[in-house]
Amino acid sequence: MTDYVLKVSCPSRSGIVAAVSGYLAEAGCDIRDSSQFTDEETGQFFMRLSFLSQQGWELEKLSNGLIDLAREFSMDYEIRDLSRKAKVVLMVSRFGHCLNDLLYRSRIGALPVEIVAIISNHLDYQKQVVNENIPFHHIRVTPETKPQAEAAIMDVVENSGAELVVLARYMQVLSERMCREMSGRIINIHHSFLPSFKGANPYKQAYEKGVRLIGATAHYVTADLDEGPIIEQDTIRVTHAQSAADYVSLGRDVESQVLSRAIHAHVHRRVFLNGSKTVVFPASPGEYASERMG
Repeated sequence: MTDYVLKVSCPSRSGIVAAVSGYLAEAGCDIRDSSQFTDEETGQFFMRLSFLSQQGWELEKLSNGLIDLAREFSMDYEIRDLSRKAKVVLMVSRFGHCLNDLLYRSRIGALPVEIVAIISNHLDYQKQVVNENIPFHHIRVTPETKPQAEAAIMDVVENSGAELVVLARYMQVLSERMCREMSGRIINIHHSFLPSFKGANPYKQAYEKGVRLIGATAHYVTADLDEGPIIEQDTIRVTHAQSAADYVSLGRDVESQVLSRAIHAHVHRRVFLNGSKTVVFPASPGEYASERMG
């Protein structure tokens, strides 16, 4: 038996769920989990199903069988074999907390990804990454060399076969062209003080203002800086008794957790782009447990 997930998006109308589930039943598939949502403002319908192929049909055969339904319902769809780990490129500058967290989660199987390359504009983590047997690419970026640097980054992404790029505290702004070419395939993490606390040292600014909640936001990258569709967010409460250094430490923990959850949702095909927003379905039963046991 093979474990698959199916993503569907199309204009909302009656009969979509019956048609898709009926096709899977005819193909001998056992639906394990199903989520649906209709955006009443746009009239767009979103559905995610996880299922087992009892007859051992391969992905291509299952996908081809949906062509007629896709035409009938003006449907975009994707089927993914969940036994195949997503290939991911990580990009980092000098803050390594998210990088270290993702390397660990990948190593123990808590995050079903294959990290195929790490790119940095600094050499701080070269030795660590090489010890993990992951290719490390030092691509220096200056205002004068930015086009060449981004071309080198894209070469790494294409040659590694990566389907996702993760900015694990990569402190360079990507060009509009790269954002457009990689639309829906780059995830970034930032402190959720934006736009209230822009620029350097946002945690110090938050401390000086006496905020009571700090947090982080993971989103898809667009040409609008830190304004892409949001995938995951979280906050943590702080008090007057804590220092600016405490804010930084707590903030880094939240950033790591939010980023890993966003990647987890993306690779399990639980995230749908919906204009400037996203639809994010909850995890399927046993989704996290099966990976930890693996």
